[in-house]
Amino acid sequence: MSDLHANAILIDDRIRGFPPGHTALPLEAIGQQGWKPFDGTMALPLISLDQSAFAGNVAAMMAYVKSHGVEIAPHAKTPMSTALSGALLAAGAWGTTVADIRQAAVLLKAGQRRLILANEIGGPAAARRLAALLAGYPDADLHIFIDSAPLAAALRDVWQARSDLPPLGLMIELGAGRAGARSVEAATDILDVILTAENPSFRLTGVAAYEGAAATADAGETLARIDGLMGLTADFLPEVRARIGKDRPLILTAGGSVFFDRVVGGLSAAVGADPDCRLILRSGAIFFHDHGIYERGLAGLDAREGFRIGADTRSASQEFKPALRVWAEVLSLPEPGLAICGIGLRDVAIDQGPPRPLAFYRDGAPLADIAAATVLRLNDQHAFVAIPAGTDVAIGDVVEFGISHPCTCLDRHAILYGLASDHMVTTAYLTSFG
Repeated sequence: MSDLHANAILIDDRIRGFPPGHTALPLEAIGQQGWKPFDGTMALPLISLDQSAFAGNVAAMMAYVKSHGVEIAPHAKTPMSTALSGALLAAGAWGTTVADIRQAAVLLKAGQRRLILANEIGGPAAARRLAALLAGYPDADLHIFIDSAPLAAALRDVWQARSDLPPLGLMIELGAGRAGARSVEAATDILDVILTAENPSFRLTGVAAYEGAAATADAGETLARIDGLMGLTADFLPEVRARIGKDRPLILTAGGSVFFDRVVGGLSAAVGADPDCRLILRSGAIFFHDHGIYERGLAGLDAREGFRIGADTRSASQEFKPALRVWAEVLSLPEPGLAICGIGLRDVAIDQGPPRPLAFYRDGAPLADIAAATVLRLNDQHAFVAIPAGTDVAIGDVVEFGISHPCTCLDRHAILYGLASDHMVTTAYLTSFG
């Protein structure tokens, strides 16, 4: 269900965070109750968004793209909240990125029409499913990744057979480490299929890449692989321009939330040489940040002095703040130095590291920071937390955790609770992970 109709939905205690036994409320009323995640009222565990940190992250990233003369279509797969993607559009985003047809449906139903589908979708059956969706949105402006002649042909056949579809923008993807053509020659073969079938509703609109999948455990090798992919992408752009002529607008898109500086550095010259081409980043998780993969990623960004706005080199680690928290109670203290907390694999991701304990709360008030505590392991409903000797901890204390990867944590939650600076819930965002 999209956020467009969220306020018609009654939220009740079947949803994480909603107080057990409380009368069902429309989504818009949740932020009017004066709840806090540590005051004993809300059901735990729950996930929250520090709205001040989120707003600061938005301002920092929008300042960056504006200073470099590029655009951004933030990836919606991180929060899958149309309210939040709408907020990014209101802040100046060019459009929104999605990863699959279902995600496109969520955004389209919410009235967001300019989309990049930054993934291959499959074959003929997937092409028919995409057409079935877009037939209901004649004003859709969707651009889709293609890295093979069979996918290009599948989409061509469907769009040629129907007259009720909006124009489809086709973006040839070059890649390293994930999908994408691995050479200019392979990309040219795809280009040939597209150009022979072009018509006003089926056209090449750009070139795409995703650099994050090229990363390895070695920082030097990672940058070499990413720079190589950017070079390949930059080399293909003039090949495309030579084939289609000088007047058609083109999109060149790449850029996740860790190496966007290498994208801007590697592609700006190619775009600058093509007045009718715009560079669009697709960073999404950067707006939420974390205490894990993006914390490490921004430290790397700072080490290479990559966060530049105008003539200033800034610290990305200071400009961006982790905005997401998961809250859970201490359930058991079965032995010295060990606390069992009510948060597990059903509530938080560990693919990029465990959650990080940040602070204790007791009786509705902050008790202490607990930076020295660590999560040893998780099972489905429990976190095993090592507590330093002498720590004042009791059954029922609430623990505030930082998370290690927003993209694989938020999808466990139907509601994201927006917090003011005093940690009071002032809004609630419906997510649409299916």
